[in-house]
Amino acid sequence: MSSVIASTRFSVLDRSRTREGHTAPEALRDTVALARMAEELGFHRFWVSEHHGVPGVAGSAPTVLAAAVAGATRTIRVGTGGVMLPNHRPLVVAEQFGVLESLFPGRIDMGLGRSVGFTGGVRKALGRDKEDAEDFAGQLEELLGWFRGTSPTGVHARPPEGLTVPPFVLAMGEGADIAARAGLPMVIGDLRDRERMRRGVDRYRERFRPSQWASEPYVVISGTVAVAATPEEARRLLVPEAWSMAYSRTHGTFPPLPPAERVEALSLSGREREFYERGLTGHVAGTEEQVAHELETLLKETGAQEVLVTTSTYDREALVDSYRRLARIVHS
Repeated sequence: MSSVIASTRFSVLDRSRTREGHTAPEALRDTVALARMAEELGFHRFWVSEHHGVPGVAGSAPTVLAAAVAGATRTIRVGTGGVMLPNHRPLVVAEQFGVLESLFPGRIDMGLGRSVGFTGGVRKALGRDKEDAEDFAGQLEELLGWFRGTSPTGVHARPPEGLTVPPFVLAMGEGADIAARAGLPMVIGDLRDRERMRRGVDRYRERFRPSQWASEPYVVISGTVAVAATPEEARRLLVPEAWSMAYSRTHGTFPPLPPAERVEALSLSGREREFYERGLTGHVAGTEEQVAHELETLLKETGAQEVLVTTSTYDREALVDSYRRLARIVHS
């Protein structure tokens, strides 16, 4: 195994994707089962996500799901990728993570993003609008203050005050600046735009200010990694997600994942085909040998300390096999 791969942490983010013919509750149970498997395979962390009003994603309450994952595992770190801070009051988020850290000490991560609801209807239901994301830096500072006991309100958050829950910033665009100024680890994607990702990483490192949370920059790169016996099988793992993304871009809603064979039988419009083909490119996908080579190149280019794998597909057996093959690359 390459020394750069051996010195890198590998973790899993599962978005609890719903699948055609399967229920949302089943998707959530699949996430918990995948977390157990990730722990067995030696992955470093297992994170869950936050989406609201999306037909294709069951994970709408990440701290609740993180509690289920932590309760079903013993050693793997568990967290969120992420809690979308503009959707919530920082005190409530601090309390939720304080409870998680109290129940599962030393295993909880606090991944935080700056997105608001995907559609106007969702934002209205959440009582938020697009402008709420503009104060993410202030919301982040308030949240961390609840753990330090420095709130100007005079209120003390229980149980988070005095606890240490490692914070991470999910960064695209200006998120890299916010992570750097706050002195926090940064999670950046996606792998399909490598140049943009490298610019974000460089910007973060240049502007990083040491803090009580991190003395030096810590970069986590995230994206799809699909490993199979043949390049063709690895590509088929990408098909359901690529089609769902293409459908969302052309129809305005993000659907459950379809089987690859159904997608391959569809007649797509020119615009759908363009988005679909774009969705199949740029990922790390192939045989174990091909993926190992591409990961080594990617890690040398970015200097990242960690890879957060976000693969979703319809075929759960193929997904599990992909993670098993990736674990062999990482731990061989």
